Amino acid sequence: MSRLVGYVANRDDRLRAALHQERDAIAAPAPEGPTGWGVGFYQNGEVLHKKRPRMPGTPAKAPVDWEGIAGDVRSDCALLHLRQPTVGDFTSHDTHPFRLRRWLFAHTGTIDRFEAVRDTLAGSLPDFLLRNVRGKTDSELLFHTLLSFLHDAGQLGRPDVDPAAVVGAIRTGVALVDRLVAEVQGEPAVLNLMLTNGRHFSALRRGAPLGWVERRGRFDPPEDLVPPSSGAQTLRYVMAASGPAAANAWVELPEGAILEVDRDLVASVHGA
Repeated sequence: MSRLVGYVANRDDRLRAALHQERDAIAAPAPEGPTGWGVGFYQNGEVLHKKRPRMPGTPAKAPVDWEGIAGDVRSDCALLHLRQPTVGDFTSHDTHPFRLRRWLFAHTGTIDRFEAVRDTLAGSLPDFLLRNVRGKTDSELLFHTLLSFLHDAGQLGRPDVDPAAVVGAIRTGVALVDRLVAEVQGEPAVLNLMLTNGRHFSALRRGAPLGWVERRGRFDPPEDLVPPSSGAQTLRYVMAASGPAAANAWVELPEGAILEVDRDLVASVHGA
């Protein structure tokens, strides 16, 4: 079973503390077979990856420890993804998150009858985006489809992207996928997804539960984490995760809604 977690904060030194605090809400279910994980994050102006397409030597049913995987990452914006593939292989090219320039993307779910729509979807992309598609997954092609609509809106290279343009790109990309799938008599796609350029974060709930939480001032660090220096800003963050919304302030995003978080950590929900 796949799992998707997104994080945006006002500090780059407390990702592990946030993962610890939300451990019950974001806990990944024990996988039923071979799987892999990936973390995409922003650090010192760079977009970086940590990926493990398989977990060699790990029992198939061992749960994933997010704190162990991402606890040493210093970043104020990150995407974490646990993958059990339905499309593609166990390779780094097919492991989320995917990246282009400053954009990161991850997705849970499957585009039904993807093989029947792949070529048409790929053919809709401009050449410079199509050349960047390296793997075989529906998720990577969906990512580049969304980016193509951001490109059309003149927003692809803008750090302070227009939130309305991001919402529009997601809606238009999903509508295109729906139309192509319907033409080949496929079922509506499950498209829980997260998209960020490090300054703006978006999450779509589509076809499966996705929850989110906003923390301002709460702090529940693991015992061995070095305390913040005096005068440091109080940790503030927004976290979203696929799966049923947990208790303790977590809110379930409505079906079809998009969560948007700007660089000032102002969160807004756009209905279906």
